[in-house]
Order: sequence, then structure tokens, then C-alpha cells
Amino acid sequence: MGEALVSILPDMKRKTVDTFIKKAQELDFQLIETKVKPVSLVSVTKTADGIAEISSREDITLMPGKLLKKDDSICLDFGDHHVGYVTLKLNSAGSPQDAPAYLRLKFAEIPGEILDDSSTYHGWISKGWIQEELIHIDVLPCELKLPRRYAFRYLEIFAVDTSAKFQVVVENVELTAVSAVSLEEAEPLSSLPEDLKAIDKASLKTLQDCMQHVFEDGPKRDRRLWIGDLRLQAKANYATFRNLNLVKRCMYLFAGLIREDGKVGACLFTEPVMQVDDTFLFDYSLFFVSILYDYYQETKDLEIVKELWGTAYRQIVLALNDMEDGVPKTENPMMAFIDWKDGLDRQAAAHAVWIYCLRQGEVLASLAGDEAAKEELRVMLADALEKAVSHFWDEEKGFFVSGADHQISWSSQAWMVLADVFEKEKSRALMLHLLEENPEMGVATPYAYHHVIEALLHVGEKEKALELMRTYWGGMINLGADTFWEAFDPEDPHASPYGSSQVNSFCHAWSCTPAWLLREYFTGDTVPVIQDR
Repeated sequence: MGEALVSILPDMKRKTVDTFIKKAQELDFQLIETKVKPVSLVSVTKTADGIAEISSREDITLMPGKLLKKDDSICLDFGDHHVGYVTLKLNSAGSPQDAPAYLRLKFAEIPGEILDDSSTYHGWISKGWIQEELIHIDVLPCELKLPRRYAFRYLEIFAVDTSAKFQVVVENVELTAVSAVSLEEAEPLSSLPEDLKAIDKASLKTLQDCMQHVFEDGPKRDRRLWIGDLRLQAKANYATFRNLNLVKRCMYLFAGLIREDGKVGACLFTEPVMQVDDTFLFDYSLFFVSILYDYYQETKDLEIVKELWGTAYRQIVLALNDMEDGVPKTENPMMAFIDWKDGLDRQAAAHAVWIYCLRQGEVLASLAGDEAAKEELRVMLADALEKAVSHFWDEEKGFFVSGADHQISWSSQAWMVLADVFEKEKSRALMLHLLEENPEMGVATPYAYHHVIEALLHVGEKEKALELMRTYWGGMINLGADTFWEAFDPEDPHASPYGSSQVNSFCHAWSCTPAWLLREYFTGDTVPVIQDR
């Protein structure tokens, strides 16, 4: 199966991928730059339950009067989350400067990061992602232009040391915010209740700040182009900013930066050189098919379908290497991503992703005029649907089960519904059964939570979907979120998949989807009867 493509790949690969990379480079652009000033001075403290909050504010015009000697600090609030480059104008007061000024600059997406002590960090990814700088300044006054790009709302300037004779004066701070889009390009929703408007606003800001030269997963961390995030970002972008060239650029990059056998990587680096990472995931590689399908549905651009169909089909062919007896192998528990949930068995959900992408691949094959592939995919889809029921469905429990232990998870049910394994009414009953039984193996990220909510909307359960959206994304809003987070557990706001929330991303691409879901299902004549809370 797929032998024809395999045989021509070595001959076509080099010329083809070079063409794709060149096209991606031609689609690059200058980012929009916006000057942003801090709006106030703030103090951050913890509540009785350990949640950091802004406890007081002062007018920003008081900033030059705050003379910073050893162990003094000020904290600036820029009014919203931003991504960009910071310039500080610093001076001295008191006697002549007789020693370097030693400053610590701490950038924070949420107030809690101001209170974090980086010396206590013991997570399993690099401490280098913590946005904190220690700087010696030999001569004041000076204009300090920081070379790094930061993602933040709050900036703390702390005087580690001066001397007994002089103090540091912060005369001015300015941020040059950067993005591929402006918020004004997306029309805000005006017909929804206030809490949903707040969710939409934060979703738009999340998407905007992740739209740079590529769709980044998070502007604080990892700053990479991940294909799972791209799929959801692109759908949200179609409903809001409609920057089609950025989606096209990212598709060309994934098609051009591939493994030797043609497999699309889970993520790409674009600096210092463009290259594919060494992470390859069953579901993420297949999502190249889905992204191309969604792009065509939005644009009707048949030319790019024909151009990229070979790459898309190759992902389906290569996915067979990760399957045995018609279902995904289980030797590697992280062969697919699905979610960060500890203990999650991913086999059933991965099989559902396989079905989901086979359906879309069959449509693409027809559009590309590849009748042989279309027939292959039709046969594969029929087999995959049969295996979904015979291998994963437990009639007695009324759930899809996964792995040797027959695990019941939220993700398995959501993806099987999105894959249309059952007809709509049976899928609807499954989702209602899921909400009623509430299996212990839930979800850990907005990425997985999105698929649960989308599955509910897919079967017409709009009120249930809204309730979950308000609980989950609204829970982040209630904690003061300006943008939505990489991971969120309503029962434990400090939860992290990395061993410490100090490296969590609090503006993360896969969290932006309410902007799409609200426009797709809850505007115009489709608005249900919902009340302000």
C-alpha cells in the first residue's frame, strides 16, 4: 500500500523540499511593531489560599521618584500581555556612581511569576526559559536595550546592589511589541454575555501573541512551530484574523523540513537555521493531512492541495509503520501526544485520530485526482472503523477503552466522537454518558479540553459545551488571565507537566480555540438562550 509514492520519493524529494522551503521563505514578512508604555506601578502579594494577585496600584508618573537602593524594587504593569523588546532609560541619584549598578529584571506573564524564586526551580526542562536577567551597569545614565524578546505583562526591576552612595532611577521604560497581526483585524463578538466576551478577548490575545514569523506554540516557551498547535491556531485564525499566508508558510515549512523518509516532524526550528526537530509523533504527523484539508475548506485553493498532497499521503503511508493488526502499537506509550495527562493510555485516541485523518485524506485524494490513493484510503478507512468497534468499544461499560488495562478516558471518547465512529445520536449518548460518569482519567491541558468541547458541539450539545468552556477557560479568567495557559487544572492552579509552574507557558497557542468555537457555533441565529453570570 502506497508503493508508488515510496518508489518515487528519493527522486522527487530534494527538488521538491527545496521548492517548498523557498516558497516558505518568500512568504515571510515584517512583523507589526507597536510601542507600549507601562500603565501603572503595582504590588503583588499572595492571598490566603496561595494565589498571587495585584494588591495595590500607583500612578506610573511616580516611577522616576522611586529611588532604588540595595534590595529595593518596583513592578511595572503594561496593561495587557505583550510579546516584544524592552528599552529602559536609567539614571542615578545621590552621590556620583562609585560602583556598578547590579539589577535583576523579572518578566512575568501572570502576577505569580513575580513572586517565584528561580533558585528553587527543579523542573525537568531548562531553567533558561525563566524570564529573568541579572545585569551590571557600569555607567549611569544609560539607555539599556535588551536583546532578548520577552512575553510578559509585568516587569519587576530589583536592585540587587548599588552602593551606600547612590540610587538607581528608572526614568522611562518602553516595549516594542511585535506580532504578525493587529487585534483590530479581528472583529470582536458583541452578541454574547460578558463572561464569554472576556473568554473571546483572551483567546484573541493568545492567538495574536503566538502569531509571529510562524505560528509559535508559546512566545515565552518553546517559541517553536508545533504542528498540533498549528492545526488549532489555523482554525482560530480563519475565524478571526484570516492571515492565510502565515498558514501557507507554515505548511510549506513542514513539507520542506522533513525526515529522510519523508515523515513530517512534530515541530520545527526556524533559528539559527530552519530544521526539523527529532520528535516525531503518530498523531502530529497525521495532522499535516488535517491542516491541508482545513486550508482547502477555508480557501478552496486546489493548487496547493495538488502541490502538497504527496506530503500528506506520505504521512498516512508512514503511519502504517506504527500500527499492528490495524491499530496503533502500544510499545511506546508516547508514540502519540493526545494530552499531557499523567497515566493516559493513548492507543484508542490515536486510532481515532487515524480515522479522522483518513476521512480527510480521502477527500484530498479526490481533489488531487489521485484515484488509486482514494481507493486505498477507502479500504483503510473501512478497516479502521471496524477495528474501532471490535478492538476498543466495550458495550457493557458503554465506553471506548484503551490499552491492555482497558482504560476509560475523556480523550478516547472525545476523539472517537470527532472521528464519527458512530452515528450522531449514539455519539451524543456517549458524550452525555461521559459527563455523567466522569471517568477519573480526565484532561490536563486546554488542547485536550478543546477536543472534549468540540466533540460536544459536534453532537449538538451546545449548552453542555458552554458550561465546560465557562468552567475551564472561565476559570483562568477568574484567576486574572489575559491570555490562556498551556496547562490548567481548576483544582490545582499551580499544576505543571514539567515539575514546576515556573516554566509553564501562560500564553499558549493550543488554548486560543474559544475564539473559533464561539464564532462557529454561537453567533448569529445559533446563539442559545444563555444568561450572564
